[in-house]
Amino acid sequence: MKNFKISYLVLAILFFTTSACLEETPRYLDFDEYEFEDLDVTGGTWKTILEINPEEINIPQPDPTNSNTYQAELNDLKLQMAGLTPSQNQAIHYWTSNPILRWNEIALELAAKYNLIPGPNADGTYTLPSPANPVGPPSFPFAHPPYTSRMLAYLSVAQFDGLVIAWHYKFQYNRPNPYQVDESIKPAYLASTIPSYPSDGATVAKVSKDILSVMFPLETSFLENKYQEHIASLIHAGINTQSDIEAGISIGSEVVMVAKQRASTDGMSKAQTPKSVSDSIANVAFERFGWKWQNTEVPQRPVGLTPLFGQVKMWHVPTVEEVRSPPPPAPGSPQFEEDVAELKRFAAHMTLNQRRIANWWEDGIGSYTPPGHWNKFAKEAIVKHKLNPLRSARVFAYMNTAIMDAGVACWDTKYYYHYPRPVETIAGFKTILGTPNFPAYTSGHSTFSAAGAEVLSYIFPEDAARFRLWAEEAAVSRLYGGIHYRFDAEVGVEQGKNVGTYAINRAKSDGAQ
Repeated sequence: MKNFKISYLVLAILFFTTSACLEETPRYLDFDEYEFEDLDVTGGTWKTILEINPEEINIPQPDPTNSNTYQAELNDLKLQMAGLTPSQNQAIHYWTSNPILRWNEIALELAAKYNLIPGPNADGTYTLPSPANPVGPPSFPFAHPPYTSRMLAYLSVAQFDGLVIAWHYKFQYNRPNPYQVDESIKPAYLASTIPSYPSDGATVAKVSKDILSVMFPLETSFLENKYQEHIASLIHAGINTQSDIEAGISIGSEVVMVAKQRASTDGMSKAQTPKSVSDSIANVAFERFGWKWQNTEVPQRPVGLTPLFGQVKMWHVPTVEEVRSPPPPAPGSPQFEEDVAELKRFAAHMTLNQRRIANWWEDGIGSYTPPGHWNKFAKEAIVKHKLNPLRSARVFAYMNTAIMDAGVACWDTKYYYHYPRPVETIAGFKTILGTPNFPAYTSGHSTFSAAGAEVLSYIFPEDAARFRLWAEEAAVSRLYGGIHYRFDAEVGVEQGKNVGTYAINRAKSDGAQ
């Protein structure tokens, strides 16, 4: 069972050497404009994750740069650039030449806003959030970790596939940037030789706005405003003409249709079950193993969190059974008693550092959840390594699909074994983090984090040790918090690594090497 041993000395060192990571997360990543390390001129040949053939999307050849039509577009661009307001200049600075990062931040901000447990009705009953009635009450969605992992996966895949298609046509038509055609145009960003048609920024804006509007239907007005601001900034920054933008939007629209079709049939709509189904799942586990998790909340929600998320369609793993973890130790077994004794020691002798680690990784109500933590780490690595938007989108796409697959695998394991939490098996035991509304084995934090760490370690091998230490820290934090046994965390890490390998193997064959 001891597949890895978390080193407390290593984690203590990690805490002090990465103390900035244990502080309040800033709302926006502050970074200076940077020159892209590589333009990825063959990026249009990479394989898309939704398996979209770029040739099936009709993007017409643009007008020549010496045509009257294009020259009129340039004049309009210069006219708009000449009269920018302070808010328009601020928007140019905000969106940058790599808007993938900003749309990811918007997604995390919405995840945190909607990560609120629905409360009980006046009569003590519960009404589940419904996309058919997003206003509620309760409002839709409840952006818990499985929901957030899925939201980020679809957003990132749509961004990546859209940019692969945009790159395909950029280097097929090779239209120069406005500032390459007219030297009087001074771009707001560092000059790039990536062709401007179709606009990659417009593609990113379109897919991001549309996917997030599906995931957060009450935010459509907010997202439309951000979209319009982003689109306008492309002209105000002097990097795209109107025809560049229209072509980019066209690509985005096509990709969104494919992504929405997949999402409509992936099984998520059935993940949250009625009480009768939830009870049946628990009873099957009891008949099979002789135990079942029981909710200890006050007031008690009648159904655990998304019992059938383990049946949602995965991105890279053929069947969830391939990554289902082996059975946990039975309550009362030597392995179980050893891990119980460890939890009691932590509870009795909690250090300040252990408490800080538990609290920082809590990722509870009002947070952007564990998947959000790994998106923050990915953004920092992208800026450090100066990746262009296409390469950045690839990072998020493979990492977030791996994290979602890890969540599906974890939830399958959770509800298959239906293992009780420490507060149920240890008399008088109390946690410092509350108790989640779903079974213990395996640990979601551990599984999400290990999958994210594996993908980031593959893409940024020089930073691999740091990513894997963070994954270990996320795992051990759940022991400090008193809500998981060591075997939950250790097996969860192995499960996450296993799932991450599937994503890595697909990434190795997508043509981006």
